[in-house]
Amino acid sequence: MNDIELHIKNYLSYCTLQKRLDNKTIKAYRIDLTQFASHITETQLTSITQDTLELYISHLHQNYQPKTVKRKIASLKALFHYFEYKGLIIQNPFSKVQVKFREPVILPKTIPLQTVEYLLKTIYTQQTNAKTAHQRKNALRDAAVCELLFATGMRISELCSLNANDIDLRDGTILIFGKGSKERRLQLGNTNVIDTLKSYKNAFFSEIANCHNFFVNQSGRPLSDQTVRRMITKYTNLAAIDLHITPHMFRHTFATSLLEADVDIRYIQEMLGHSSINITEIYTHVAVSKQRDILASKHPRKDFTIS
Repeated sequence: MNDIELHIKNYLSYCTLQKRLDNKTIKAYRIDLTQFASHITETQLTSITQDTLELYISHLHQNYQPKTVKRKIASLKALFHYFEYKGLIIQNPFSKVQVKFREPVILPKTIPLQTVEYLLKTIYTQQTNAKTAHQRKNALRDAAVCELLFATGMRISELCSLNANDIDLRDGTILIFGKGSKERRLQLGNTNVIDTLKSYKNAFFSEIANCHNFFVNQSGRPLSDQTVRRMITKYTNLAAIDLHITPHMFRHTFATSLLEADVDIRYIQEMLGHSSINITEIYTHVAVSKQRDILASKHPRKDFTIS
C-alpha cells in the first residue's frame, strides 16, 4: 500500500467513524477514490499537482457520463479538503482547478397515471386469484410496497429500511430517515392505502416482530431493493405493460403529479426530502401539459375576437 492509498484508507475510516456517513456513501467514496489512486502514476500525496488532477478529470470526461463525472469529482474534492483540514498538504491542488461544466438536464422518467392504476389492479387481481395462502400473502405485501412508493414518493432505500415503529397506521403517519439521516414525517392521505398497509401488517405480524423492519421477504428478513425491482418487473410483465418501470419512477410520478395539481413546489421539496429547492425544480420541466392547459384556459388571448 503506497502513501496515497494509506491516506485514502484513513479518510474512509474518518468518514465512517467521525462523520458517520451512511454505507452507500462510503461505498461510492471507496470506488471513486480507489479508481483515482490506481489511475495516477504518483504514489506520494505531496507529488499530486494541479496537472495531475486536470489530466484525471479529462480521463473521466472521456469515459463517463457528466452526472457520474460530477460525483467522482465531488468525491475527490472532499478527499483533498480532508487533507487540507488535517494539515497533510500545504496547498490544495484543487483550489486552482476549474471543474465547472455544463451538465445536460435529464428529465425524470414518470409512469402514466393510468399505467400506475393498471399495475396496482394487476397486483390486487393476483392476490384475489392466488391459488395458495403463501402466494396471496406475498401479493398483499407487493401491493403494500407499490402503494406506499406511489403514495409517498419515498426512495426505495427509505422504504426497505423502514422500521416497524416508523409507521403509525392509526394516524396514518410515517417517519422517514432520508439521505444524511435527515428525518421527515409524511402523512398518508388515502384510506385505501392505509387499509392495504394494515392488512399487510396483520398478515406479516410475526415476521415483522422478529425482523423489526416493516417490509420483509419470504424468509422473514428485511426486504431488499433488488427484490422490489424484480417484483415490479414481474407485475409489469403480467400486465403486459410496455414500459420498464423502476421504483424511482414512482417517486418522479408522485412529484410530477402533485406539481401538475398546483401543489406548491416547496411542499413537494419537503415531502421528497430534498435539501435544496434546486433539486426539486427538475420537475418543473416535466409539467409541460399543465402549462399548456393553463395558457389555453387562462391567457386573455382566448377571449379575442379577430375576424
